[in-house]
Amino acid sequence: MIGREACLRLLKKVVRQSPADQTEAILLTEDSSLTRFMRSNVHQHVAEKNGTIIIRVVLGKRIAVLTTNVLSPPSLRNTLDQAISFAKVQQPNEDFISLPGPKPIPEMDTFSGKVSRLTPEKKVKTIKDAFAIVKEKGLVASGAFSHGSVELAVVNSLGVEAYQSYSDLFLHLIVQNGLGSGYASFVSRNPDQLDVRSLAGEAIGKVSEKEPVHIEPGEYEVILEPYAVSECLSFLGYLGFHALAVQEGRSFFCDHFGKKMVDEKVTIYDDGCDPGGLQVPFDFEGVPKERVVFFEEGVAKEVTYDSFTAGREAKRSTGHGLLPPNTAGPVPINLFMKEGKSSIEEMVRSVRKGIYVTRFHYTNVVEPMKAVLTGMTRDGTFLIEEGEIKGPTKNLRFTESVLKALSRVTAVSKERRICSEGTVYSRRFVTGIVAPAIKVDGFNFSGVSAL
Repeated sequence: MIGREACLRLLKKVVRQSPADQTEAILLTEDSSLTRFMRSNVHQHVAEKNGTIIIRVVLGKRIAVLTTNVLSPPSLRNTLDQAISFAKVQQPNEDFISLPGPKPIPEMDTFSGKVSRLTPEKKVKTIKDAFAIVKEKGLVASGAFSHGSVELAVVNSLGVEAYQSYSDLFLHLIVQNGLGSGYASFVSRNPDQLDVRSLAGEAIGKVSEKEPVHIEPGEYEVILEPYAVSECLSFLGYLGFHALAVQEGRSFFCDHFGKKMVDEKVTIYDDGCDPGGLQVPFDFEGVPKERVVFFEEGVAKEVTYDSFTAGREAKRSTGHGLLPPNTAGPVPINLFMKEGKSSIEEMVRSVRKGIYVTRFHYTNVVEPMKAVLTGMTRDGTFLIEEGEIKGPTKNLRFTESVLKALSRVTAVSKERRICSEGTVYSRRFVTGIVAPAIKVDGFNFSGVSAL
């Protein structure tokens, strides 16, 4: 960890040296480790320490972005000079108005020093505790256990100075026998909240000793666990919950604001300050996060903005800028779906014939404007008949509009959980989606998966 004062001092020096009309410097540091295991054997442990500075310069309406992870003064000066040179030959972006100015940032605690106790030895001990639990049931375990410390600092020439340190850990666990598999996942900023016995028990509960049965493709009632719901919410955020998608005419929200699009039981919002999720007080432009409601009791309400998309409409940023250069738009990263009044047990009892889904994988977009996705069920797919779970099914491929599915929601669980894929292959910045389980009266399965 570099520390607040050192981070800001480093970035302010870069900004002061810049001859550009406007300059922004972002520092993202990482100190992380990842332990993988397969078939109840730890087989990999890797660690990374890195610091990256991203410099964005503006000459009139010409913009350039350069990145370096060599933080010495000569390297930073050279990177800044190159950014200026590149900006001079860029085509002007006529829609650009300005980088954001400073705003008060709420104080919140997003760092636990206890993550430093997660040495490789202690992580392996935790994983072996899980091995012992699943072995009692004749199962083997695979997955990944990662933790990290991250610092984010943003300084710009208009007076923005923002700094926050983050801790995180996530544990993905898959247990299996020769017939099927079960899944459970945990994410938090505090390692004291990890309960391996409970997590292992959840995954074990999804493994059956029965042979999975074949289910014909078609439309079924479904119970989607929070893992599956969070996957759907993530794609909605990427496809249509942000201003760039609306401005480019590719969001399912286009021409539908103020209209009822999904069931009234569905309220979806983004809130980086909600303590029920993984809090993030400001975005990658140093703008404080605002709560943005996408669906309120089924009605399409609003979308997220960064400084660029806000400038296009003479609006203010909602604090949803991502790392530059960002072509995806101000995609929300702290999504929530409001809880309901049901329990999962009550949902199951209400199903005449349907499918219970733990999670999806290999999910891809088929039709963006209708939020049609396709993917497969995994690690716990079960047949429900007459209000009872009868046994496992072979995994199924689904092809369905998330909007259509949400318009058919008949129950939402009282309990929610934080779901996160974590980050392994890119810059570390772990965020979470808070999702309940839902019951959908009509969900299309288009085929049977061989996996």
